[in-house]
Amino acid sequence: MLRAKNIWVAGGDPRQAALAELLADDGHSVHTYALERGEGMDCASSMAGADRADCVVLPLPAAGPDGKLNAPLAAEGHELPEVLDALRPGQLVCAGMADEGLKSMTRERGLVLRDYFAREELAVMNAVPTAEGAIQIAMEELPITLHDARALVIGFGRLGRALAPRLRALGANVWVSARRYEQRAAAESMGLGSEGMDRLSDWLCSYDVVFNTVPAPVLGIEELAALKERALVIDLASRPGGVDMEAAAALGVRVVWALSLPGKVAPVTSGRYIKDTIYHIMEESDL
Repeated sequence: MLRAKNIWVAGGDPRQAALAELLADDGHSVHTYALERGEGMDCASSMAGADRADCVVLPLPAAGPDGKLNAPLAAEGHELPEVLDALRPGQLVCAGMADEGLKSMTRERGLVLRDYFAREELAVMNAVPTAEGAIQIAMEELPITLHDARALVIGFGRLGRALAPRLRALGANVWVSARRYEQRAAAESMGLGSEGMDRLSDWLCSYDVVFNTVPAPVLGIEELAALKERALVIDLASRPGGVDMEAAAALGVRVVWALSLPGKVAPVTSGRYIKDTIYHIMEESDL
Protein backbone atom coordinates (compact mmCIF):
# COMPACT_ATOMS: atom_id res chain seq x y z
CA MET A 1 0.00 0.00 0.00
CA LEU A 2 1.18 3.54 -0.76
CA ARG A 3 2.29 5.85 2.01
CA ALA A 4 -0.31 8.46 2.96
CA LYS A 5 -1.26 10.79 0.10
CA ASN A 6 -3.48 13.79 -0.46
CA ILE A 7 -6.20 12.62 -2.87
CA TRP A 8 -9.27 14.38 -4.27
CA VAL A 9 -12.26 12.47 -5.65
CA ALA A 10 -14.44 14.71 -7.82
CA GLY A 11 -17.83 13.61 -9.12
CA GLY A 12 -19.11 10.16 -9.95
CA ASP A 13 -21.62 7.57 -8.79
CA PRO A 14 -21.63 5.18 -5.82
CA ARG A 15 -18.35 3.66 -7.05
CA GLN A 16 -16.55 6.95 -6.44
CA ALA A 17 -18.28 7.41 -3.08
CA ALA A 18 -17.06 3.96 -2.06
CA LEU A 19 -13.62 4.76 -3.48
CA ALA A 20 -13.31 7.84 -1.27
CA GLU A 21 -14.19 5.84 1.84
CA LEU A 22 -11.76 3.05 0.94
CA LEU A 23 -8.94 5.54 0.36
CA ALA A 24 -9.65 7.16 3.73
CA ASP A 25 -9.66 3.74 5.39
CA ASP A 26 -6.16 3.21 3.99
CA GLY A 27 -4.99 6.33 5.81
CA HIS A 28 -4.93 8.86 2.98
CA SER A 29 -6.10 12.46 3.32
CA VAL A 30 -9.21 12.36 1.13
CA HIS A 31 -11.31 15.27 -0.11
CA THR A 32 -14.49 14.90 -2.14
CA TYR A 33 -16.30 17.27 -4.46
CA ALA A 34 -19.62 16.98 -6.31
CA LEU A 35 -20.58 13.86 -4.32
CA GLU A 36 -23.01 15.48 -1.88
CA ARG A 37 -25.66 12.81 -2.20
CA GLY A 38 -23.23 9.97 -1.60
CA GLU A 39 -23.88 8.08 1.62
CA GLY A 40 -21.80 9.50 4.46
CA MET A 41 -20.10 12.07 2.21
CA ASP A 42 -18.78 15.34 3.66
CA CYS A 43 -17.99 17.27 0.48
CA ALA A 44 -15.95 20.40 -0.12
CA SER A 45 -17.97 23.31 -1.48
CA SER A 46 -15.28 24.13 -4.04
CA MET A 47 -12.09 22.74 -5.52
CA ALA A 48 -9.98 25.16 -3.46
CA GLY A 49 -6.89 23.32 -2.26
CA ALA A 50 -7.12 20.62 -4.93
CA ASP A 51 -3.93 21.99 -6.49
CA ARG A 52 -2.02 20.50 -3.54
CA ALA A 53 -3.30 16.97 -4.16
CA ASP A 54 -0.98 14.15 -5.16
CA CYS A 55 -3.76 12.79 -7.34
CA VAL A 56 -7.20 13.95 -8.47
CA VAL A 57 -9.65 11.19 -9.39
CA LEU A 58 -12.44 11.88 -11.88
CA PRO A 59 -15.39 9.53 -12.52
CA LEU A 60 -16.02 6.63 -14.88
CA PRO A 61 -16.90 7.94 -17.40
CA ALA A 62 -15.36 11.32 -16.60
CA ALA A 63 -17.87 13.27 -18.69
CA GLY A 64 -21.62 12.82 -18.78
CA PRO A 65 -23.75 12.84 -21.95
CA ASP A 66 -23.95 16.63 -21.70
CA GLY A 67 -20.17 17.01 -21.63
CA LYS A 68 -20.18 18.17 -18.02
CA LEU A 69 -18.52 16.41 -15.10
CA ASN A 70 -20.29 13.09 -14.64
CA ALA A 71 -21.71 13.73 -11.18
CA PRO A 72 -25.11 12.08 -10.57
CA LEU A 73 -24.61 12.40 -6.81
CA ALA A 74 -23.86 16.15 -6.95
CA ALA A 75 -26.29 18.75 -5.67
CA GLU A 76 -25.80 20.72 -8.91
CA GLY A 77 -24.08 20.44 -12.27
CA HIS A 78 -20.39 21.23 -12.75
CA GLU A 79 -18.44 22.03 -15.89
CA LEU A 80 -15.25 20.01 -16.43
CA PRO A 81 -13.13 23.14 -17.04
CA GLU A 82 -14.24 24.39 -13.61
CA VAL A 83 -12.66 21.33 -12.02
CA LEU A 84 -9.51 21.33 -14.14
CA ASP A 85 -8.87 25.07 -13.72
CA ALA A 86 -8.38 24.48 -9.99
CA LEU A 87 -5.37 22.23 -10.62
CA ARG A 88 -1.69 23.00 -11.21
CA PRO A 89 0.40 22.07 -14.26
CA GLY A 90 2.05 18.68 -13.91
CA GLN A 91 -0.61 17.36 -11.52
CA LEU A 92 -1.76 13.74 -11.89
CA VAL A 93 -5.40 13.31 -12.94
CA CYS A 94 -6.91 9.82 -13.10
CA ALA A 95 -10.14 9.53 -15.08
CA GLY A 96 -12.26 6.77 -16.57
CA MET A 97 -13.13 6.59 -20.29
CA ALA A 98 -11.35 9.87 -20.98
CA ASP A 99 -12.68 11.24 -24.27
CA GLU A 100 -10.90 13.54 -26.71
CA GLY A 101 -12.47 16.60 -25.11
CA LEU A 102 -11.01 15.78 -21.69
CA LYS A 103 -7.64 14.85 -23.20
CA SER A 104 -7.51 18.20 -24.98
CA MET A 105 -8.47 20.14 -21.85
CA THR A 106 -5.81 18.42 -19.73
CA ARG A 107 -3.13 18.99 -22.38
CA GLU A 108 -3.99 22.69 -22.53
CA ARG A 109 -3.52 22.93 -18.74
CA GLY A 110 -0.35 20.85 -18.62
CA LEU A 111 -1.98 18.13 -16.52
CA VAL A 112 -0.87 14.50 -16.53
CA LEU A 113 -3.92 12.44 -17.51
CA ARG A 114 -4.14 8.69 -16.93
CA ASP A 115 -7.21 6.69 -17.98
CA TYR A 116 -7.75 4.01 -15.34
CA PHE A 117 -10.53 2.39 -17.38
CA ALA A 118 -7.98 1.63 -20.10
CA ARG A 119 -5.92 -0.47 -17.67
CA GLU A 120 -6.02 -4.21 -18.26
CA GLU A 121 -6.16 -5.09 -14.56
CA LEU A 122 -9.34 -3.04 -14.08
CA ALA A 123 -10.97 -4.46 -17.21
CA VAL A 124 -10.31 -8.02 -16.04
CA MET A 125 -11.65 -7.44 -12.53
CA ASN A 126 -14.67 -5.41 -13.71
CA ALA A 127 -15.80 -8.43 -15.73
CA VAL A 128 -16.72 -10.21 -12.48
CA PRO A 129 -19.44 -7.82 -11.19
CA THR A 130 -20.63 -7.32 -14.77
CA ALA A 131 -21.11 -11.06 -15.17
CA GLU A 132 -22.89 -11.35 -11.82
CA GLY A 133 -25.12 -8.39 -12.70
CA ALA A 134 -26.00 -9.93 -16.05
CA ILE A 135 -27.00 -13.17 -14.35
CA GLN A 136 -29.13 -11.20 -11.88
CA ILE A 137 -30.96 -9.50 -14.75
CA ALA A 138 -31.55 -12.83 -16.50
CA MET A 139 -32.99 -14.35 -13.32
CA GLU A 140 -35.31 -11.39 -12.85
CA GLU A 141 -36.47 -11.16 -16.47
CA LEU A 142 -36.77 -14.77 -17.56
CA PRO A 143 -39.90 -16.82 -16.77
CA ILE A 144 -37.71 -19.92 -16.56
CA THR A 145 -34.69 -20.90 -14.48
CA LEU A 146 -31.19 -20.56 -15.87
CA HIS A 147 -30.80 -24.20 -14.97
CA ASP A 148 -31.45 -26.10 -18.19
CA ALA A 149 -31.95 -22.86 -20.16
CA ARG A 150 -30.17 -22.47 -23.50
CA ALA A 151 -27.87 -19.46 -23.27
CA LEU A 152 -25.68 -17.84 -25.90
CA VAL A 153 -22.76 -15.54 -25.09
CA ILE A 154 -21.65 -13.44 -28.06
CA GLY A 155 -17.98 -12.55 -27.75
CA PHE A 156 -15.35 -14.31 -25.67
CA GLY A 157 -13.12 -11.57 -24.38
CA ARG A 158 -12.68 -10.70 -20.71
CA LEU A 159 -16.41 -10.48 -20.04
CA GLY A 160 -17.41 -13.51 -22.06
CA ARG A 161 -14.81 -15.60 -20.23
CA ALA A 162 -16.17 -14.44 -16.87
CA LEU A 163 -19.84 -14.88 -17.78
CA ALA A 164 -20.04 -18.17 -19.68
CA PRO A 165 -18.53 -20.44 -16.98
CA ARG A 166 -20.77 -18.85 -14.34
CA LEU A 167 -23.85 -19.56 -16.43
CA ARG A 168 -22.70 -23.14 -16.91
CA ALA A 169 -22.15 -23.51 -13.16
CA LEU A 170 -25.84 -22.65 -12.70
CA GLY A 171 -26.81 -25.49 -15.00
CA ALA A 172 -27.42 -23.54 -18.21
CA ASN A 173 -26.59 -25.06 -21.57
CA VAL A 174 -24.06 -22.47 -22.74
CA TRP A 175 -22.76 -21.75 -26.20
CA VAL A 176 -20.24 -19.10 -27.20
CA SER A 177 -20.15 -17.23 -30.49
CA ALA A 178 -16.72 -15.79 -31.33
CA ARG A 179 -14.90 -14.76 -34.47
CA ARG A 180 -11.45 -16.11 -33.66
CA TYR A 181 -10.67 -19.80 -33.74
CA GLU A 182 -8.56 -19.63 -30.57
CA GLN A 183 -11.48 -18.08 -28.66
CA ARG A 184 -13.79 -20.86 -29.76
CA ALA A 185 -11.14 -23.42 -28.80
CA ALA A 186 -10.86 -21.81 -25.35
CA ALA A 187 -14.65 -22.04 -24.95
CA GLU A 188 -14.66 -25.69 -25.92
CA SER A 189 -11.82 -26.39 -23.48
CA MET A 190 -14.16 -25.15 -20.73
CA GLY A 191 -16.90 -27.57 -21.80
CA LEU A 192 -18.90 -24.93 -23.66
CA GLY A 193 -20.34 -25.14 -27.14
CA SER A 194 -18.98 -22.77 -29.78
CA GLU A 195 -19.94 -21.29 -33.11
CA GLY A 196 -18.61 -18.61 -35.44
CA MET A 197 -20.26 -15.24 -35.95
CA ASP A 198 -20.59 -15.22 -39.73
CA ARG A 199 -24.04 -16.87 -39.82
CA LEU A 200 -25.59 -15.98 -36.47
CA SER A 201 -29.11 -15.79 -37.88
CA ASP A 202 -28.96 -19.46 -38.96
CA TRP A 203 -28.86 -20.82 -35.41
CA LEU A 204 -30.26 -18.18 -33.04
CA CYS A 205 -33.70 -19.77 -32.97
CA SER A 206 -32.96 -22.19 -30.13
CA TYR A 207 -31.80 -19.84 -27.36
CA ASP A 208 -33.81 -18.66 -24.37
CA VAL A 209 -31.38 -15.86 -23.53
CA VAL A 210 -28.64 -14.14 -25.50
CA PHE A 211 -25.89 -12.09 -23.84
CA ASN A 212 -23.98 -9.75 -26.12
CA THR A 213 -20.55 -8.53 -25.02
CA VAL A 214 -19.37 -7.10 -28.37
CA PRO A 215 -19.48 -3.27 -28.68
CA ALA A 216 -20.25 -3.37 -32.40
CA PRO A 217 -23.39 -4.12 -34.47
CA VAL A 218 -23.91 -7.88 -34.23
CA LEU A 219 -27.66 -8.25 -33.67
CA GLY A 220 -29.42 -6.50 -36.53
CA ILE A 221 -32.90 -7.01 -37.90
CA GLU A 222 -32.02 -10.35 -39.54
CA GLU A 223 -30.54 -11.81 -36.36
CA LEU A 224 -33.28 -10.45 -34.11
CA ALA A 225 -35.98 -11.84 -36.39
CA ALA A 226 -34.38 -15.28 -36.06
CA LEU A 227 -34.75 -15.40 -32.27
CA LYS A 228 -37.33 -17.70 -30.74
CA GLU A 229 -40.50 -16.13 -29.41
CA ARG A 230 -40.08 -14.59 -25.93
CA ALA A 231 -36.30 -14.88 -26.05
CA LEU A 232 -34.46 -12.34 -23.90
CA VAL A 233 -31.48 -10.32 -25.13
CA ILE A 234 -29.13 -8.71 -22.59
CA ASP A 235 -26.69 -6.27 -24.19
CA LEU A 236 -23.63 -5.81 -21.99
CA ALA A 237 -21.62 -3.86 -24.54
CA SER A 238 -20.61 -0.26 -23.98
CA ARG A 239 -21.89 2.44 -26.32
CA PRO A 240 -22.95 2.16 -29.09
CA GLY A 241 -23.92 -1.36 -28.02
CA GLY A 242 -24.36 -4.35 -30.28
CA VAL A 243 -28.14 -4.48 -30.75
CA ASP A 244 -30.28 -2.59 -33.27
CA MET A 245 -32.74 -1.23 -30.71
CA GLU A 246 -35.18 0.14 -33.30
CA ALA A 247 -35.38 -3.23 -35.02
CA ALA A 248 -35.85 -4.96 -31.67
CA ALA A 249 -38.73 -2.65 -30.78
CA ALA A 250 -40.36 -3.19 -34.16
CA LEU A 251 -40.06 -6.97 -33.82
CA GLY A 252 -41.16 -7.04 -30.18
CA VAL A 253 -37.87 -8.53 -28.98
CA ARG A 254 -37.13 -7.98 -25.29
CA VAL A 255 -33.78 -6.25 -24.90
CA VAL A 256 -32.13 -5.03 -21.70
CA TRP A 257 -29.17 -2.75 -22.37
CA ALA A 258 -27.25 -3.11 -19.14
CA LEU A 259 -24.65 -0.34 -18.96
CA SER A 260 -22.26 0.30 -16.04
CA LEU A 261 -23.30 -2.82 -14.14
CA PRO A 262 -20.32 -2.83 -11.74
CA GLY A 263 -21.40 0.53 -10.31
CA LYS A 264 -25.01 -0.62 -9.98
CA VAL A 265 -24.68 -4.11 -8.55
CA ALA A 266 -21.40 -3.91 -6.58
CA PRO A 267 -20.28 -0.28 -6.05
CA VAL A 268 -18.02 -1.09 -3.10
CA THR A 269 -16.23 -3.89 -4.92
CA SER A 270 -15.99 -1.71 -8.03
CA GLY A 271 -14.60 1.13 -5.93
CA ARG A 272 -11.95 -1.22 -4.58
CA TYR A 273 -10.94 -2.24 -8.09
CA ILE A 274 -10.59 1.44 -9.05
CA LYS A 275 -8.59 2.13 -5.88
CA ASP A 276 -6.14 -0.67 -6.62
CA THR A 277 -5.73 0.53 -10.20
CA ILE A 278 -5.08 4.11 -9.08
CA TYR A 279 -2.45 2.82 -6.66
CA HIS A 280 -0.73 1.10 -9.58
CA ILE A 281 -0.80 4.33 -11.61
CA MET A 282 0.60 6.33 -8.70
CA GLU A 283 3.36 3.80 -8.10
CA GLU A 284 4.31 3.93 -11.78
CA SER A 285 4.36 7.73 -11.51
CA ASP A 286 6.79 7.51 -8.54
CA LEU A 287 4.30 9.17 -6.19
